[in-house]
Amino acid sequence: TANTAPIRKDPARNQEILDRIPAGHWAEPYELMGISVFLASDASDYINGAIIPVDGGYLVR
Repeated sequence: TANTAPIRKDPARNQEILDRIPAGHWAEPYELMGISVFLASDASDYINGAIIPVDGGYLVR
C-alpha cells in the first residue's frame, strides 16, 4: 500500500523489515482474503475484542 511505499523504496530499511518477517515477503492483498472471509462468516460469531495479526509472522520474533 501507499502506507509502506517509503519503507519499501529504502533498500536498507526494506531489507531490515523483510529479515524480521518469517514468511520472507511483504503481504500481497490475496493473503488477507482468508481472515477477511473468516471474520465475515458465521464461524467468527463468538469472537469479540480480539487482535488477529496477519503479518507473516512478524510479531513472533
